[in-house]
Amino acid sequence: MLLLYDAMIADNVKTLKQRIARCCEKAGRHADAVKLICVTKQASIEDIVEVVRLGVTDIGENRVQDALEKYRAIGDKVTWHLIGHLQTNKVKDAVRIFSLIHSVDSVKVAYEIDKEAKKINKVQDVLVQVNTSGEATKYGIAPEAAIDMIKEISSYQNINIKGLMTMAPEVDNPESVRPHFRALRELLDKINERRTTNDERRTLSMGMTNDFEVAIEEGATLVRVGRAIFGARVTGHGSRNANGGAWGTRPETRDTRPEEE
Repeated sequence: MLLLYDAMIADNVKTLKQRIARCCEKAGRHADAVKLICVTKQASIEDIVEVVRLGVTDIGENRVQDALEKYRAIGDKVTWHLIGHLQTNKVKDAVRIFSLIHSVDSVKVAYEIDKEAKKINKVQDVLVQVNTSGEATKYGIAPEAAIDMIKEISSYQNINIKGLMTMAPEVDNPESVRPHFRALRELLDKINERRTTNDERRTLSMGMTNDFEVAIEEGATLVRVGRAIFGARVTGHGSRNANGGAWGTRPETRDTRPEEE
């Protein structure tokens, strides 16, 4: 069964890369302009090793605690991305293992990142998370407040703001979320127009399994995809747990806001 599951992962990764390349061509962009972030929040260590073998180089995790366990097993063979909400009490560990933190949504979190990064002589790359949909169930700073926030935290010496991230609403028709992705791109354009240095911010992290093609058409440089690689997150879908068995659904007692997939 696990051999069949590995074969499925391989087929899914191949298909996904082809879809990204076709979408880039349609949008008049080079395929290298978009990087795939493989979301592994319920994938096992063995699953991650398999996607790395298939050429995936960037791994996205939602929770710092889960990422720590996987990082201990895999280390720096991949580039680690934090794509879920970051609490201030998890900042120390996050700065230690993640190359890019996608979810900075307040001055308070940015300050803690800067403080912890300074302790280990690191300049931490970050993205500012923007709530372009206005949904109360999603994290992120309001678009109208983003420019002032970025202006304030740009003075911090140990963080490097690379761009913006957003999560679109969960809908059946991907085309209906296009305005949210476009709004993020236009906001980044506005931020770059107002910059006072040559440090242009180019990264747009947006698009998941259901809508990454629309996101690419609107300028995404990072897409965060898990379900299209590992399959639906249901009991017995075949993904291995840390002991080599199948992943099942686990009780959820933490924040229930939508996460990346």
